[in-house]
Amino acid sequence: MYSILVVEGEGSITRLLKETLGIKEYQSIMVLNGEDAIHFALREIPHLIIIDFMLPGTDCYEVVRRLRAHPKSMHIPIVVVNASRSTADEVRAFEFGVDSYVTRPFTSEELMARVRRQLQRMQQSSLSPLTQLPGGLQVERAIDYKLSSLEPWSILYLDLDNFKAFNDVYGFLAGNDMIMLVGRICQRVVYDYGNIDDFVGHIGGDDFVIVTTPERATILYRHILELYKKESVTLYRKEDLERGSISGVDRKGRPYQFPLVSLSIGVVSDQIRCSPSFDEIGTLAAEAKRHAKQSSNNVFHISSQWSKSRQDYPHSLHSSPSFSKASYLGRNLFYFIEEDALAEFK
Repeated sequence: MYSILVVEGEGSITRLLKETLGIKEYQSIMVLNGEDAIHFALREIPHLIIIDFMLPGTDCYEVVRRLRAHPKSMHIPIVVVNASRSTADEVRAFEFGVDSYVTRPFTSEELMARVRRQLQRMQQSSLSPLTQLPGGLQVERAIDYKLSSLEPWSILYLDLDNFKAFNDVYGFLAGNDMIMLVGRICQRVVYDYGNIDDFVGHIGGDDFVIVTTPERATILYRHILELYKKESVTLYRKEDLERGSISGVDRKGRPYQFPLVSLSIGVVSDQIRCSPSFDEIGTLAAEAKRHAKQSSNNVFHISSQWSKSRQDYPHSLHSSPSFSKASYLGRNLFYFIEEDALAEFK
């Protein structure tokens, strides 16, 4: 179901949407002011936002600017409705980041065509086609957004262990179900226990990232691991669950028992408000994940204070080919994390 947030005072647009669009496919939610719109958008992440620029007492341009500035809402299409036919007003709206500009009076057919077109474009955006979670640029923007603030931050890097064996034995469709399950659990837990602006991203493959704050990090990863352990059992055959392993073959074609897929979470925190670089954050996230895979509880935490006290940190940075490649490129914060995710499929 598509959710559409409507920011207006009279409810005429909302009524029109409900009368015109299919009830089973679309859900329209109306809010009366800009602050409520931003709060709702960050918490619920609707598929489309419609803003009536005639709403009294609201700086609609500022609402658009704030929605576009935040990594959780930067991808959401925005349609504005305005009585002004001024070219200057329309140009200004597009400069602030709106996707479509509708002038009053308009026909229901015109508005519905704009709505459906923007929903189609949203589906073709940079969101993961599998999980519908943001990745790539939005992950970098989310981390940059958090690092630019004065608040302490934590980054959770989630990765499935022994996923390739599961994918080989059960097939790629079951593998997709496993990845989608992790994505849904992350979204659900962040919604229930995280901050309103906590970010969930899908880096690629079976790798996910959550940007939050230190006081929420432990709560989030405990609930994520608990739900994953409980809900992932539905993806296995009964005999594999009873045995506690997956019957498969190794790279040389020999029979082998692979462990069930577990979820590892590396946590990187900066509670001393330093200003680490993108490369350092990505490096620490990858390092925390590797330690998490070796930990008995599948969690490992690295704070910036801990990392700066390690004398062997520069050596560990250059000892890995993926790290040196990331340093060489210097463009994509999680380039080497994406490489690490792909390496499991080689």
